[in-house]
Formats: sequence, structure tokens, C-alpha cells
Amino acid sequence: MLKKWFSVFISRMFSDLSWKMFIPIFIGAGICTFGIHNIHQQTGITEGGVIGLMLLIEHWLGSSPAAITPILDISCYLLAFRYLGGRFIRVSILSTLSMSLFYKFWELFPPMLPDLSDYPLLCAVLGGIFVGVGVGLIIRQGGSSGGDDALALTISHLTHWRLSRAYLFTDFVVLGLSLTYIPLARIIFSFITVSISSPLIDFIQNFDWQKFIRRLSPQQR
Repeated sequence: MLKKWFSVFISRMFSDLSWKMFIPIFIGAGICTFGIHNIHQQTGITEGGVIGLMLLIEHWLGSSPAAITPILDISCYLLAFRYLGGRFIRVSILSTLSMSLFYKFWELFPPMLPDLSDYPLLCAVLGGIFVGVGVGLIIRQGGSSGGDDALALTISHLTHWRLSRAYLFTDFVVLGLSLTYIPLARIIFSFITVSISSPLIDFIQNFDWQKFIRRLSPQQR
């Protein structure tokens, strides 16, 4: 009985979501988590947004990330639900699960990229590209990869800012506060990363692929 109820609940909840939507989300999650696992985590580039805020709270208050992260993410999603609607939350459930699955998948393997710790600028640029492309593909489908995206999308909706500006606002605020315990020489590369990923997310979200393909196709006479 419970199994049948759960099956009906899932089918109704995601009835308006198609596999055509899920494939770009899955690809985006794979690209984003690959970059975070193989570049950010291996080279110690810190984050802005919710992740950076969690690290900040952990440092100054000694609170466990296991307790802080769900609170911050749920708060961002509740705010997003208020202004972006239920469909956004449903798509975000799929994208967040995809992110978790890919995190677990990449952890099964040793780092797939050479150690780039001696090249922090290259790490910052590559990390920004992986995150920008991956998250951009997810957001283009109407979802988010985590609380960071939900917060930025809500700010963009309320202020009518471009999405890139909303991302930069939240990231720069958190990274600025992180200077209270992280040296500028180390955190400057995080500023570079978010300065690349934020405009890239915005670009991919709004890019007109059909118009681009038409321009590449021979003109019909």
C-alpha cells in the first residue's frame, strides 16, 4: 500500500518534467561536480555563497557543517518557493539528487586531473569554467544545484538584476566576510573563480541555441 502511494506521489509530483529536461541537468551536474572534486577540493579554493557562509559560521561559532548546511539550504529553498514556485523546487530536487550522485561517483576514483596546487591562477580559471558551465546547464532547465543558486535566482527575481550580478553579490559578500579568517593572498583566487563562473552561468542560461544553429546552417534561398 505504502509503495503504491509513493509511486503515485512521485508520478504526480514530476508529471510535467520530461527526460529531455533531465538530460542537460544530469550532464550539468556531472560537469560541475567534476570540477569541484578535481580542482576546488584538491587545491583548497574556498567558495562563496552558501558553502562559504557555512565555512564562515563553522570557523567563528564552531558549529558542525552537518547541521549548518541543511539549515542554510532549506532556508534558501523556502525563500525560492515563495517567489519562484513549486515547479522550481521539483526541478531542483532532481538536480540536487544528480549533484549528490555525481559527488559520490567521483569520490570512487582518485583525482583525474594532475595536481595543480602550484598553479592557483589556472585552478581558479578552470574551476570557474567547470562550475559555470555545469550550473548554467542546470539553471537553464529551471532548477538549481543547491541553496546558492536558489538564493541568487530569488535575488535576481526580486531586484530584476541579471543573474550574474546576483551571484556576484552573494559570493563577494561571503568572500569579503571570509577575509576575517582567510588571508587575502589565498582568497583572491576564489574571487577570480566566481568572477568567471557567474557571468558564464548567466550566458548559458540565456544563450539562444536555436538562433546559433540557424546562423551556422546554410542560408535557404
